[in-house]
Amino acid sequence: MPLAIVVVLGAALLLVKRFGKTDNAKPKTRTEKKTDPAADVNRNRGFDRRVSYIEYTQHAKCRMQCRHINQSEVEEIMKDGAINYKKSDVNDRPCPTYALEGITSDNQRVRIVFAQCDLKTKVVTCIDLNTDWECHCPGDDDDSNSHRDKNDRK
Repeated sequence: MPLAIVVVLGAALLLVKRFGKTDNAKPKTRTEKKTDPAADVNRNRGFDRRVSYIEYTQHAKCRMQCRHINQSEVEEIMKDGAINYKKSDVNDRPCPTYALEGITSDNQRVRIVFAQCDLKTKVVTCIDLNTDWECHCPGDDDDSNSHRDKNDRK
């Protein structure tokens, strides 16, 4: 009988230890600062397809307007487009550049160039691979612009 009591008490002690653990850690409160999830992302290890950190350069906005490419189409290519590594520069500094290609919802075959920095992704330019649009964006040199656009479509 004394052996049975010792066994039962031992089993009870084991159960209390195993399932009765208390978490002494400080509980999180609503007033604690939440860190930016992008701060923990190392974008130097491949293309991050999250559109929540996207920013458009003035050049990209102008190209989008004259080539009839909207923000939802840019985001669609960012999420689902294929990376063209021949047109990308993953060693570019300060931010690696990725050229993503795909077909938009209105059947445009496009290439969108993104510069992916640590905290955000910038849209650098937008190219329609099938149509030679006449664009006059600030800072463009007409001779080099038309030459560059023709080379970009290759």
